[in-house]
Amino acid sequence: MGKNIVVLGAGLVGSAIALDLSKNHNVTSVDFKEEALEKLRKKGVSTIIKDLARPGAVKQVVAAFDLVIGAVPGFMGYAMVKEVIEAGKDIVDISFFPEDPFQLDKLAQEKGVTVVTDCGVAPGMGNIILGYHNSKMKVDRYECLVGGLPVVREWPYEYKAVFSPIDVIEEYIRPARYVENGHLITKPALSDAELVDFDRIGTLEAWNSDGLRTLAQTMDIPNMIEKTLRYPGCIEYLRVLRESGFFSYEEVEINGTKIRPVDLTAKLLFPKWKLQPGEEDYTVMRIQIDGEGKHLEYYLLDRFDRENTIISMARTTGYTCTAVANLVLEGKFDRKGINPPEFVGEDENNFNYVVKYLADRGVIYQFREL
Repeated sequence: MGKNIVVLGAGLVGSAIALDLSKNHNVTSVDFKEEALEKLRKKGVSTIIKDLARPGAVKQVVAAFDLVIGAVPGFMGYAMVKEVIEAGKDIVDISFFPEDPFQLDKLAQEKGVTVVTDCGVAPGMGNIILGYHNSKMKVDRYECLVGGLPVVREWPYEYKAVFSPIDVIEEYIRPARYVENGHLITKPALSDAELVDFDRIGTLEAWNSDGLRTLAQTMDIPNMIEKTLRYPGCIEYLRVLRESGFFSYEEVEINGTKIRPVDLTAKLLFPKWKLQPGEEDYTVMRIQIDGEGKHLEYYLLDRFDRENTIISMARTTGYTCTAVANLVLEGKFDRKGINPPEFVGEDENNFNYVVKYLADRGVIYQFREL
C-alpha cells in the first residue's frame, strides 16, 4: 500500500514529481492555480486549491500526510520548509531558497524530522555524485557545468524558462561563491565567462553562478566551482539588464505607484521565455572530479519526453527528488535534521539507488574514468 504524499506547488517540475510518485503512492498536489491542478486531476492526482503563502496554510495542509515535497518558488521556500518542520513532517525540497538551510537544523532535530534540501539536478544530483566519491577518496577538485536550454535558439533571448521567473532572475543577480585553493571566493553572477564544447550539443557559454550552495560548508575540498550554461552571447544582454536596474528589488516610484523593477521585468519577460506547446528543451551537465591521481567525469544530456510531454528540466530535477523521496519513505535515508543531497550520496546503496531510479526513467548519467 502506497504512502500519502503531498506536493506543494504544481508548476512544471512539481507536476512531474506528483505524476511520478502517483504511480506507487497516494499523491495530493497543492497550488493556488486551478489551471495547473486541473491537468493533474485529469491524470488521477488528488488536488487542493490553497494559497501556500498565507501564514499557517502550509502547516494546516500537510497535517494528514506521511511525506511532504516542496516545489514552491524560492522566495517562499524557507518559510514553507520551516512550517513543515514545525508540523513534524519529513520533507524533500526543491525550492532552492536563498537562505542558509542549516539555520533550521536545530528545529528539525528537535522535531525528529528528516529534511532533504536542494534535491534537484544541480544543486541536487551533482551533490549526490560528489558526496559519494568524497566518501570513497580524497577529492582535490570538483567542477559542475549545467544548464537547461531550448532546442531551438530564437532571437532575441535564445532562452526559455522552465520554472519561476523570479528564481531564474535570481541566478543572474545572486553573488556566486566558489572555492579556490581552500579559500571561499565571491564574485558577481555572470562573471568569468568561457566557451565550452559539449558532445552532441556544440559550444555553450559557462559563467559563475551560486550553485555550490551547501557544498561550500559541508565539503573539505580545496577547489570547487559550479557554472551555468547558456547559448553564447546570452549573458551580454543579461548584464545590460542587470546593470540598468531591471533586476533590482528596490522599489521605484512611477506616477505615484511604487513597484520593484524585478517584478516588472519578470512580468514582461516570462511570457517571452515560456516554453510554448510543441517547443522542446534539453538539460546538459558535465561533472569533473579529480583526486588521488584519478579524473572522473559524468555527462548528462537529457531531452524533452515527447511521449509524456514532460520537459527535460522537470525530468532531471523532479526524478532526483522522487528518487530521494522514496529512500525517505522506505526508511533507507532517515538522518534527522537538515540534509543537503551530498549526505544522501555518502551511502553507496543510496547512491546506486538514485542512479538506477533515474536511468529507469531515461535520465542517464554517463560515467568514465580517465
